[in-house]
Amino acid sequence: MSKSFTMDDVAILHEDNSILVVVKPQNIPSQADKSGDADLLTLLKQYIKEKYNKPGNVYLGLVHRLDRPTGGVMVFAKNSKAAERLSRQIVDGDMTKQYLAAVVGTPREKKGTLVNYLKKNALTNNVYVATFGDHGAKRAELSYNVLETQDGISLVKVQLGTGRSHQIRVQFSAINCPVFGDMRYGGNITKGCNLALWAYRLEFDHPVTKEHMVFVSYPPEAEPWRRFDIGNFVEQFSDSEDGEEDGVPLYVKTTSSDSLD
Repeated sequence: MSKSFTMDDVAILHEDNSILVVVKPQNIPSQADKSGDADLLTLLKQYIKEKYNKPGNVYLGLVHRLDRPTGGVMVFAKNSKAAERLSRQIVDGDMTKQYLAAVVGTPREKKGTLVNYLKKNALTNNVYVATFGDHGAKRAELSYNVLETQDGISLVKVQLGTGRSHQIRVQFSAINCPVFGDMRYGGNITKGCNLALWAYRLEFDHPVTKEHMVFVSYPPEAEPWRRFDIGNFVEQFSDSEDGEEDGVPLYVKTTSSDSLD
């Protein structure tokens, strides 16, 4: 049975006249889908409508998505100009998305780049590795760094080079290191555990002020994340890039209220 999500489940990292940056809980769709379940976009529109007593329909632009079982940082645009400028940053590669994943086993190389051609089966919603030239196959690229391995599970930092559906899950499954808890692509299944994939870091320039902004959210304090010292690794990432010396603000949420539903 699906959980009924409310704004109590959503952490707001930043809000101004142009953008709304939140931590998406796991297992809620980014936007309405055929399941008919409550979705994050609708929930946030209602939040804005009630907070600012707005009449009629509320505009909130969805400029990027996370898969339903994936949680982490997302930015929404509060007006069409902001949506256009944020979308342009994505197209131009100026918005940086980084993920943490706990994968089964350990990749052969500690650091590497994975390049595949992926194709989606519209009937099953599954994505699979195809070959170059296959009709509908799209190039997918990511880089990764293995941070630590505990009890056969590896903590991996991932940066996307492309934004394909189910990309991280499929590409790691293809090297026999599926994401922990991934029922769809062969990860170890443990009762009560969510998919161990978290969009932990998002960087972009504010669409109006041009201020460079960095947002970080830790994954839930649950299996298998609790096996690793997440704070230690995340702070190592940010220290070299977001110290006070460069004047770039870092918005951090170190704990998550996500349930294991």
